[in-house]
Amino acid sequence: MNSINSPNMNKEKIVGILGGMGPAATIDLMARILRHTPTVNEQEHIRCVVDNNPKIPSRIAAILEGSGKSPAPELVSMAQGLERWGVNFLAIPCNTAHYYYTKIANAVKIPVLNMIDLTVDEFVRRFPDTPKVGVLGSTAVVKTGLYARKFQKFGVMVVDLPPDIQEQLLGLIKAVKAGVDDSPIRSAFYKICEHIRNAGAEVAIIGCTELSVINGNLPVSTIDAAEILAREIVATAKHRTAPMT
Repeated sequence: MNSINSPNMNKEKIVGILGGMGPAATIDLMARILRHTPTVNEQEHIRCVVDNNPKIPSRIAAILEGSGKSPAPELVSMAQGLERWGVNFLAIPCNTAHYYYTKIANAVKIPVLNMIDLTVDEFVRRFPDTPKVGVLGSTAVVKTGLYARKFQKFGVMVVDLPPDIQEQLLGLIKAVKAGVDDSPIRSAFYKICEHIRNAGAEVAIIGCTELSVINGNLPVSTIDAAEILAREIVATAKHRTAPMT
């Protein structure tokens, strides 16, 4: 297989995307990448190689239930395949999959963007005096402390949803994965955001890329991890610093 890098390629970096977790979230990320790329013609868009693989074993079944097959081997295989294609760096548009970030990063010789680190850094920059943050993500993200451990280093406390409300949120995530994106889903998400605000979080992280799909006018200030990742992908490909918001 020939590498997609060649002497005729421009100097922009090529991103490889470990997608399919779920497909709608991957498509949403691609749309965000397009919106964040300043262009006057199509040739100025960045080159993306996307492995949109919805066959990756369930992260929730593996992490929470302990009964599912580990997705780590498939994620590593995807990363290595993209590396063989000749991409210059990787991105993973799934918060929960970052539980396996170290295994993925150690399996390749190219950089792997860390969406969670980028999002936490964005929060600290934009809200330096805010002591609490809500995390709206899958139950696996919450229970593994993927965000909580990072925020602890900055003295920021993560506000969790009550278990029954967290279960409702997980149901919304599964609905979006199944292709449901309608007014009742968005209304339910709005109400869940009211819960996180009432629990004391002035700012919430949209810490699931399915929730990024239905993110909109919400009753709490948000930082969307998918948005941060899209901006960083463009900046890295173009050899620039990601724009501040």
